[in-house]
Amino acid sequence: VFTNKGIAESQLDIPRIRLEYDQDGDGLFDADDILEGARKDAANRPRYVDAYYRGGYPPDDEGVCTDVIWRAFLNAGYDLKSMVDYDIRENLKEYPRVDRPDPNIDFRRVLNLLPFFLRHARELTSEVIPCNVENLTQWQGGDIVIFGPPYNHIAIVSDIRRADGVPLIIHNSGPYTKEEDALLYWHENISPIVGHFRWDGK
Repeated sequence: VFTNKGIAESQLDIPRIRLEYDQDGDGLFDADDILEGARKDAANRPRYVDAYYRGGYPPDDEGVCTDVIWRAFLNAGYDLKSMVDYDIRENLKEYPRVDRPDPNIDFRRVLNLLPFFLRHARELTSEVIPCNVENLTQWQGGDIVIFGPPYNHIAIVSDIRRADGVPLIIHNSGPYTKEEDALLYWHENISPIVGHFRWDGK
């Protein structure tokens, strides 16, 4: 799990924005609950295992990048698997990755989560500008960020920021889920950002 060691705290005055909706009624707004859920996954350190599971869910000590997302959403009171499965059944044409629905894996594919969030979440900027308060205010803890080809990947945005205001991300790209300074690294060196979303309780 990420610690503050080696990361200078942001000196920029970037406001914290939360959508005031609390699905599970636990006193935390959804964004904070999603962020907490992602951090719980990082604390559990599930090792990166890319496999197919009957029933859909991997064991708690295994997972890939998409497992961080449904676990984070579950912490906020959302059954992401059921929501994705339902949306695919009702709107199959919106999911080009799916030939035949398979509830055992569909919700764990980045290329299915992208159209799901495009349809059901608030879409925000895909641009990240260090030291630009207006831009960085759009990047809030609990947001979802999706990276495209060649290595499709998904992560939760952290509320911890670098000195230049760029947030960390919580993700599993191996060997296990972690919170780290990787948003711009992934965007510039591995796979570009193709989606940035905020869940608004739909």
